[in-house]
Amino acid sequence: MASGSNPRAVRIAALIQRVIASSLESKMHDKRLDGVTITEVRVTNDLQIAKVYWTQIGKPGHEQGERKRAQQALRQATGRLRSLVGAKAGLRLTPTLRFIYDEVPSQATEIEDALTIAQKRDQELQAARADAEYAGDPDPYKHDDEEDEAGDDPDRTADDDEGHDQAGWSDLDPEFGHAQEVED
Repeated sequence: MASGSNPRAVRIAALIQRVIASSLESKMHDKRLDGVTITEVRVTNDLQIAKVYWTQIGKPGHEQGERKRAQQALRQATGRLRSLVGAKAGLRLTPTLRFIYDEVPSQATEIEDALTIAQKRDQELQAARADAEYAGDPDPYKHDDEEDEAGDDPDRTADDDEGHDQAGWSDLDPEFGHAQEVED
């Protein structure tokens, strides 16, 4: 479509796309143009230049040789296509046609392929995780309802308890949130 907001340029771009696409199918008998598809046309606001974006469908991998031959055929057919556009459009001045290979479809295919590979890898990982077991306890964290049995703490020694019995410690200090020693 048109690069600006000129409604006339938008209409002419759509007309040029229809004329060129139908002409490639019916009036151009060049084998190099087989599979060429017009993806978009952009017309400048002054209607002087029409950028015609094309791609080649049905060619595996869009081989460079096929693409160059199609580009050459489009260059050779530019005059005839411009005449056909002028006759159909009824314009005083027919825009200059510039054919530009459209990379978007091939890039979209590459992105789709990468997404498919990523999706397969995700499914493989998910299947592997479904059969996996935890290396340790499923829930390694201590809960409040579990009591700490004597002798469970390997860091605590008998010397730590010397001079302090259970009655020597009060409840948690509300201000600091830790245990404090009660003076007798």
